[in-house]
Amino acid sequence: MRKLIYGMNVTLDGYTAAPGDDIGWSVPSDELFRFWSDQLQATELSLYGRKLWRTMSSYWPTADRQPGATPAETEFARRWRDMPKAVFSSTIGEVDWNTRLVTGDAVAEITRLKAGDGGPMDIAGATLAGAAMRAGLIDEYVLATAPVLVGGGTPFFTALDSWVNLNLVETRTLPCGVVLTRYETRR
Repeated sequence: MRKLIYGMNVTLDGYTAAPGDDIGWSVPSDELFRFWSDQLQATELSLYGRKLWRTMSSYWPTADRQPGATPAETEFARRWRDMPKAVFSSTIGEVDWNTRLVTGDAVAEITRLKAGDGGPMDIAGATLAGAAMRAGLIDEYVLATAPVLVGGGTPFFTALDSWVNLNLVETRTLPCGVVLTRYETRR
């Protein structure tokens, strides 16, 4: 059975985006890019919701060719572009960048993917991850908590029908002030 990891940059008050889908508060450092790049390298498949897919695919396919791109950004861009991805959407007509489109039941498809053989998968996008969270499919949560409060927006966690008990696996602070925490779901 494959492991499913939900990880994103998050504000101290628990949001992945401020109102209006603003992610301007999240200006990653090279250390944070290296962390996420290492996460990508250890992942076999990335699962995206439509909104985050559009954000990521509008920048990362060519980010390594942008003026001033750091080596950490260049490495992340290459790994992102090469990573097999699945986008869950009923409104997008086509996808590219080593990606397949899933238009059916997201929870059923994620359950099927988890039951198969292979390496870890990550899931990104609060709506898609929320559905997987409510279905009990997330095995690990990774939060890169930025020292900023935005007061509202898109929450990292969804409303749940019952508690999910977690074990703290790792905690560390990056020089930029971001606190990385990893939790495994206690089964």
